Amino acid sequence: MNLRISRSDFIIALAPLIAFLLALVAGGGILLVLGKNPIEAYGVMLDGAFGNEASLFRTLTRATPLLIIAVGICIAFRAGVINIGAEGQLFVGAISAAGFSIYAGAQLPPILLVPLTLLVGMIAGALWGAVPGFLKARFDVNEILSTVMMNEIAVQLLLFLLSGPMIDPEQLAQGTRVPQSAQLPEASWLARLAPPSQLHTGLFIGLAAAVVVYLLLWRTTTGFRIRAVGQNRDASRYAGISVPRYLMLGLVLSGALAGLAGAVEVTGITHRVVEGFAVGYGFSGIVVALFGRLHPLGAVPSAFLFGALLVGADKMQRTMQVPSATITVLQGLVVIFVVSSDFWVRRYTARRQARVATNMPITPEVTPATPSEVSA
Repeated sequence: MNLRISRSDFIIALAPLIAFLLALVAGGGILLVLGKNPIEAYGVMLDGAFGNEASLFRTLTRATPLLIIAVGICIAFRAGVINIGAEGQLFVGAISAAGFSIYAGAQLPPILLVPLTLLVGMIAGALWGAVPGFLKARFDVNEILSTVMMNEIAVQLLLFLLSGPMIDPEQLAQGTRVPQSAQLPEASWLARLAPPSQLHTGLFIGLAAAVVVYLLLWRTTTGFRIRAVGQNRDASRYAGISVPRYLMLGLVLSGALAGLAGAVEVTGITHRVVEGFAVGYGFSGIVVALFGRLHPLGAVPSAFLFGALLVGADKMQRTMQVPSATITVLQGLVVIFVVSSDFWVRRYTARRQARVATNMPITPEVTPATPSEVSA
């Protein structure tokens, strides 16, 4: 029985990978309809993601913000709340970090400027996540709706700031008024790990975040309470756990990490905030978290895989002349198959538990012996 259970656990662990491969098969069908050779197209994708050292560095660079966001999403989902607002939290974290770096960069030494810039991004993302968190905890407002609406508010706030108060002074001088911020001072840039590639120390920040969140969720009392609330709110409330507090905490911590991802992206890659900054990263981070089975350590290989998918898809689009919409469809197929695999895993686990419970040996009822039986 132990061998059978271990094999079942192995199959469950492989479910997201199987779903990913099935999504690629379905995407291959779409490529055939477009008149493209799926094997050749996927070969180009693999070459774009892993073909040489530069490609590998691009994959790691793209995976870094996805990893940080996914780790935050794991916290929210473990608390029993669905954070669809990572996109807006990332924008707010990025614009806050950029504003702090631009206006405070001249007064602070680099050794303080970098961590404070990242901290400002985290605080901004946490505050942005606290709004739907408070609405959920206090008024039981559906967090899916509130976080989606907060995304739209963040987009409009970003456009307002980039077109007005935070617009690049050089754009004003030239009269072009391109919506972008001024460039961050070089002292606030994250160090490059392998110049001239864009791979930066934000990769280590993402790995550290995964380890810290794992320790938080599985090695602390706070993490236990977060997971308890996510598994059963009624039982948690009966045990004396403040359910509203930990519902809100889940969204606050998730928003903080999404804001950190925005700060890492602006200090490590773009060095300024522009219109269309990191679009889609927040939603891709949700998929990364699901693919990693909502485990912060599982998000590490998951982010690497999705970073490879994004980088390889870019090369496939350029080389094979595939429409950009096809790449979006391929990513959507991955989402559908991964979410479906999670549904299958839940049903499979329930059936397995029911089967194990049915096969449990029944302990015979013991009746007290009569005096004559004792004497005999």
